Amino acid sequence: MGITSAFFSATSGINATSRALSEIGNNIANAQTVGFKTRTVSFGDLFGASFGVGGTSSSLVEGRGVRVLGVDPSFTQGSLQTTSNALDLAIDGDGFFQVSDASGNTFFSRAGQFNIDSSGNLVSPAGLRLQGFQVDSTGNLTGTIGDLVFTTVQQIGTATADVSMSGNLNATEPIIAPTIAQLLADPSNSSNSQFSTGVRVYDSLGVGHDLTVYFAKTANNAWQYNVIAPNTEVTVIPANENTTTGNALVAQGNLTFDPNGLLLTESNPAGHVISFNNGSTAPQTIIFDFGTSITTDGGTGTDGMLQQGAGSVLLTLSQDGFANGTLSSTAIAEDGLITGRFSNGTTRNLGQVALTRFINPDGLQPIGKNLFIESGDSGTPLVGTPGLGSFGKVIASTLEASNVDLGDELVNMIIMQRGFQANSRIITTTNDLLGELVNLAR
Repeated sequence: MGITSAFFSATSGINATSRALSEIGNNIANAQTVGFKTRTVSFGDLFGASFGVGGTSSSLVEGRGVRVLGVDPSFTQGSLQTTSNALDLAIDGDGFFQVSDASGNTFFSRAGQFNIDSSGNLVSPAGLRLQGFQVDSTGNLTGTIGDLVFTTVQQIGTATADVSMSGNLNATEPIIAPTIAQLLADPSNSSNSQFSTGVRVYDSLGVGHDLTVYFAKTANNAWQYNVIAPNTEVTVIPANENTTTGNALVAQGNLTFDPNGLLLTESNPAGHVISFNNGSTAPQTIIFDFGTSITTDGGTGTDGMLQQGAGSVLLTLSQDGFANGTLSSTAIAEDGLITGRFSNGTTRNLGQVALTRFINPDGLQPIGKNLFIESGDSGTPLVGTPGLGSFGKVIASTLEASNVDLGDELVNMIIMQRGFQANSRIITTTNDLLGELVNLAR
């Protein structure tokens, strides 16, 4: 080709190093970009046609310079930085967050900066909705992928079906025999009851009702329990109501104990029927569970109410109903499971963050805004649960920093700068040589 071919080789070197400097500049500019992955330019040499007369063994191949073969991303793990936002998520390991726009277009990202929009969707700063496994109304995962929405979720009220308690009734109490009328007139009088405890239960509308359980020792090793409610909240027969005191008897039963003070029998194991007012489902059956009695339940009689010692005490008290509640806080586990805590004290699964991985993540096409799209080189997206198999874990209140190493980038910048200068010098030197050739004619 002659001496002028040096121009073209040097020009290709200038173009290639310029492209490399452009990527280095982009890497440095994104050193603080969450989830950014550094990109490196790959070079390839250029050769022209072979020439010569000695066959392939003695032929010559002229170099034509260099070209850019491709730009390769590096998906090495970035450092994890703790934040104060519980919805900031980082992937520790392999995988991408899957996000979608309003048209249903799917994108992938390592940047886990998420917040909640006005519709309750978990969204990125660009307004893209985070995708995850959906749950049914009871919080069970369905396996369906969709938008993660939870701030508009409410926990509906649930009627109480069981009241359980454990403790001890004073074995030394005297025997008393209160009538229903006496109990309704003054239930706290020691001649009518010797121990009591309050419990809040809920009807089918999630409305709370305060009940009081009174205990009276009616014989040796035998106790009666009487459940009193405000008469304005329940419907009872006239004989079980005192309109003056406002007391209404809604449940009554008996407990017996063996000579060792263990629970022997309990009446009404199927529960008591209570009719609450204000439009709730009536009647409502509530079981008052005092433990697994020996005769009635075939148990040991040791895990509920006992009759021992010289003091009455309540150790545990629980009931399974609750009021309507609104979402007050959320927590995201390493497996991506989102748990919501509601104002009524209950918790429920709201969804699970899904991760997507690719056979060849280097083949993903970047489109800006920390987003990638699937390409023919990346392979088919595989969706899975964080922490399972080759999928990474999801860390809440954390962001993955850019994996740009500023030291490496500055060194590479110097190398490419020197390459650019050397190629420029080739052009000026070749120009000088051509000038000498012109001067030969003088």
